[in-house]
Amino acid sequence: MARKPRREPGALEREVLAAIAAAGRPLTPAETLAELGEPLAYTTVMTTLARLHDKGALTRQPAGRSYVYAPATDPDTLDAALTARQMSRLLGAGSHRAETLARFVADLRPEDEQLLSDLLATHQPDADADSIDGGPRR
Repeated sequence: MARKPRREPGALEREVLAAIAAAGRPLTPAETLAELGEPLAYTTVMTTLARLHDKGALTRQPAGRSYVYAPATDPDTLDAALTARQMSRLLGAGSHRAETLARFVADLRPEDEQLLSDLLATHQPDADADSIDGGPRR
């Protein structure tokens, strides 16, 4: 019997997020499994939901002996939110933040560099946002 090809990394997470977003309401793990319509183990869906919750992609609320899961952000911007969170985690994991950021910026296309510059200009902290001693907050 031929085995089904393995999913690419992150594919099941994307499918679960899409199923919950399409439902338009919070879903339990069992409801999520039914929405996926695939022969998956219940525990696989539970693990995927828990990981998405840990990543901040889903919220969860108690519902009886289980939880119901809902998107943590607008489904249309969820991919961007997850990517930004992952970029922040990766940046925080290294010990050479300045070098990492410098290499990232050096590899940007000119239009992305301009976009980053524009975004930084609109997100400059106010002078009042500094700490009492006048230095920047950490």
